[in-house]
Amino acid sequence: MTRTGILCVSFALVLAACASGPPKLPYPAFVQVDELEDVFMASLPGIRAKQMAGDPQTRRTSNRIDLPPGWNGTSGGSPGRSLELFVVAGQMRVADIELPQGGYAFLPAGSLGFNLRSEEGARILYFLNDVDPESVIRSPIIIDSALLTWDGTETSGVFLKELRKDPGNGARTWMIRIAPGASLPWQKSSAVREGYLLAGNYQHSECVAGETHTWQYLPGGYFYRPADTINGGPASVASSESVWLLREARKGIQKTVPACEVQSDPW
Repeated sequence: MTRTGILCVSFALVLAACASGPPKLPYPAFVQVDELEDVFMASLPGIRAKQMAGDPQTRRTSNRIDLPPGWNGTSGGSPGRSLELFVVAGQMRVADIELPQGGYAFLPAGSLGFNLRSEEGARILYFLNDVDPESVIRSPIIIDSALLTWDGTETSGVFLKELRKDPGNGARTWMIRIAPGASLPWQKSSAVREGYLLAGNYQHSECVAGETHTWQYLPGGYFYRPADTINGGPASVASSESVWLLREARKGIQKTVPACEVQSDPW
């Protein structure tokens, strides 16, 4: 076959993959947030939001929000619940502290309402957490993640930045950086985990009923994975340096497993 023929076949395979779309799973994974519909948020007037996950009974919600230039608001719209903010692009201010791209803020339950504003506009991740009496962090955390160092992990080519870890309920928010060509092992966590791809091009696998489902994440990719769900494996690899923001609302114990195997349904 000629080189032109090979390219045509490859292009046809790509088109076929794009037409078929990501695998249909019993939980949100391989989601591209740009494709979600805009929703209205009464607590933040004048914004466009993409709801990635949520629970209408507890009012827990995970959103990506676009703040227009000159926007002003407050964090006091949901008393009794903690709030997390992460700046994906642009800049915003929490009280008198400016958060550039990569800025992170955790405002614990019981905090007084903070003024929020963005002079130039910003794209942020906005997480409103369930009420949890076991949480012991009572002071706000406001940091620029760019000032933190990347720590190595047990997996070659994977590095970590800890943004928050609550010693009470074990809730955790962190970032991982995956080097090109690095792969994650088959693994599972005992806690629900969600993640948003900040940068890079990353392929990942989910194990559902003993079957492997693999798809490519682009920036803005998102997942909300139930506890004890096997994922990763040899097909999970970064084709370019990839950076994820990850969260668990409770203490999670991560274990490496030998393969994608049948287990009792975790969802």
